[in-house]
Amino acid sequence: MEIQRIHWIGIAVGLGVMLFSLIFMGQSIFFLILGVGIIIAAFPFVFSMIAEGRASAEKEDMFLEFSRNLVESVKAGLPISKSILNVKDKPYGSLTPHVQKLANQIQLGIPLNVALQTFSREVNTKTISRALTLIGQAERAGGDIGEILEAVAGAVSMSDKLKKERKAAISTLVVQGYIIFFVFLIIILVMQFKILPMVQGIANVGTIGSVGTTGAGAATDTGDISGAFFYLLLIQGFFSGLTIGKLAEGSVKAGIKHSFALMMAAFLVSSVAKIVVG
Repeated sequence: MEIQRIHWIGIAVGLGVMLFSLIFMGQSIFFLILGVGIIIAAFPFVFSMIAEGRASAEKEDMFLEFSRNLVESVKAGLPISKSILNVKDKPYGSLTPHVQKLANQIQLGIPLNVALQTFSREVNTKTISRALTLIGQAERAGGDIGEILEAVAGAVSMSDKLKKERKAAISTLVVQGYIIFFVFLIIILVMQFKILPMVQGIANVGTIGSVGTTGAGAATDTGDISGAFFYLLLIQGFFSGLTIGKLAEGSVKAGIKHSFALMMAAFLVSSVAKIVVG
């Protein structure tokens, strides 16, 4: 991922909010404003990852259409290089500039195998890279390129179909993952703001008439436990998001957006609850 202008803007605004939070140092709202600044700084990067994922998915869908068009042209008797030139002006969404660049390279006399490698490197998806490798090897070996292209199109179509079926089958588990996390969040908040004060109250009653600083120690221990609960929520949100991404899309990287959403929800809910209840 290249750092673009929107990323620098997010970082600048986030740093501004974090510096502004120093005004409230020592107050309960300090951590809320500081966390909002961190979220603002991180959001452009997460958004870019989501956009890249969607663009990759669209490229794979359009590559299937591109492969089918090549099959039709090659089966009509045209060589694969001429077929690419014939289909370059058709709409392929986010894949269009890559197809046009491939055609331009072929027009300039660049060998097809080299042009396909450049195409594969710039598109940068596993499915398309494997398909282009097969096409390049078939063209170099001099086999029946039409049959091979048809087989590649069929393989890409099957891969796309399996991904969609998997996503549909896993969608229920994704929803369950979010529900389980928010149930866990509620349980932690109840323990932090209801059960811990009750335990502290019982401890304070037990120290009536005794000499020492047991009450202060209990208060300190309660604060430490509340902090531990907060970190536990963030860790749970991070790893739950990665797990959801791996189950839903087969990639841990795809889970970063879920981790960001869960950690942001945990932070905001916990911080607001601390201000309102605590």
